[in-house]
Amino acid sequence: MMSPDGPGIRIAADRGRAWPFEEARKLVARFAKAPPAKGHVLFETGYGPSGLPHIGTFGEVVRTTMVRNAFRAMSDLPTRLVAFSDDMDGLRKVPDNLPNQEMLAQHIGRPLTSIPDPFGTHPSFGQHNNARLRSFLDSFGFDYEFVSSTEMYRSGRFDATLVAMLNRYEAVRNVILPTLGTERRATYSPFLPISPKTNRVLQVPILEVRLDANSVVFRDEDGVLTEVPVTGGHCKLQWKADWAMRWLALGVDYEMAGKDLIDSVKLSGQICRVMGGQPPEGFNYELFLDAQGEKISKSRGNGLSVEEWLRYGPPESLGLFMFNQPKAAKRLHFDVIPRQVDDYLGHVAKYPEQAGPDGDPAAKAGQRLDNPAWHVHAGHPPAPERDGLPFSILMNLVGVANTEDPAMLWGFITRYAPNASPATCPMLDRLVRYAIAYFRDFVKPARRFRAPTEAERAALADLVATLERLPAGADSEAIQFDLYEAGKRHGYAADLRGWFKILYELLFGTEQGPRMGSFVALYGVAETIALLRRAEAGDLAR
Repeated sequence: MMSPDGPGIRIAADRGRAWPFEEARKLVARFAKAPPAKGHVLFETGYGPSGLPHIGTFGEVVRTTMVRNAFRAMSDLPTRLVAFSDDMDGLRKVPDNLPNQEMLAQHIGRPLTSIPDPFGTHPSFGQHNNARLRSFLDSFGFDYEFVSSTEMYRSGRFDATLVAMLNRYEAVRNVILPTLGTERRATYSPFLPISPKTNRVLQVPILEVRLDANSVVFRDEDGVLTEVPVTGGHCKLQWKADWAMRWLALGVDYEMAGKDLIDSVKLSGQICRVMGGQPPEGFNYELFLDAQGEKISKSRGNGLSVEEWLRYGPPESLGLFMFNQPKAAKRLHFDVIPRQVDDYLGHVAKYPEQAGPDGDPAAKAGQRLDNPAWHVHAGHPPAPERDGLPFSILMNLVGVANTEDPAMLWGFITRYAPNASPATCPMLDRLVRYAIAYFRDFVKPARRFRAPTEAERAALADLVATLERLPAGADSEAIQFDLYEAGKRHGYAADLRGWFKILYELLFGTEQGPRMGSFVALYGVAETIALLRRAEAGDLAR
């Protein structure tokens, strides 16, 4: 399989410094002596469908895909990506953000695929959440295969590995026992029988292991001694043993996990080695935090959903957020979206300019591989739109133009860039609509205009006079220069940031804003003069 950028990139890929290439190098080393016996390299992501899919679930898939794309740029080995759902887990508690709470409470302990769907759209709760996961993964065009734990257990595809683990029962227990308290050590078993009578996943002592019958004996909830086979979906494994078993049964070569699972990864890796296997490569990413700095939880629903992000920003901006600093804890709230949008546009704009010395294609590719746009677009970033505009400017245009009509906003844009249109600038057209939504829901309710001080009135009057002297057709750089000079004349030579903060507060009702020269060029000099006069008179504050 050739890499996305064509011949010559493999040399450059070896020099890629971005974290997906660092991860991909682990897999290159893993198969340096021989290719995998199964004929492909298997990447896996996991999903626990006890709660609705959230943005952290998406983040694991997109980051794993970035590593997979980096590996493809470095190796001809075929790859697969499996999205694995732990839908045979027993429901431990009812998530707070679900309907039909009383109904769900009656099914505590049963496998998620054996519980009615509280939304009434699928045969089971697990299948409903699986469908939600697949829907938004499909909407992003991910190349993956969905695998259900329930189907794997019940179809017998896990049987051989389950029997092998039963034959190493004590060795597997000995990995976990040192990590448990005295009481739990006395009852721990890697196998969780499923009651034939109540269909609950039971955490009960295993009284006897029968290797000749591949079965276990336990006391059911009614106190009766019961024997079930470990195969065919009659038992499932405890979490850490289950993870190791899955790695072995599927032949997983790469899987990343959250920082909160570091110990689980280590223990599952030890179990994998006890079973004679090799744990997958991977790394631990930091967790997302909500607006209050607390960990995002599926059951609490306290984080942004993918759908919420996409209401205000393009999917590419979400991809960039996932790419940036995966090992740093990041606050995930609506206010991070505008910066991610503009940063994404900046990376796309830089990509064509990045080249190596003397036109060396390998060096050119090497530079570009460090650009986040390469990873967001799997090696094929789009050409930047010549007449594109920053998201921050569009949001302020929405505010001062006082309209949510995209056609009216395009009237300003085409005056600034006559060759621009929704057809020639599709990303800009999308951003106009995102800017309208974001301004309406977040910026407008928080705006606080204030009246200018006497000194500020004088500065605004001077700025009006300055703009009136501009020659026709002055570009954004010329306007920005005059804005700087006006600020300097009124005592802000050492604090031009403070000068622009005053303009933002008086004109937009916010403490931050766009590059003013670009904004004036877009909105219009005459229109900006009228806006300045309204601010000078205190009309905006009133």
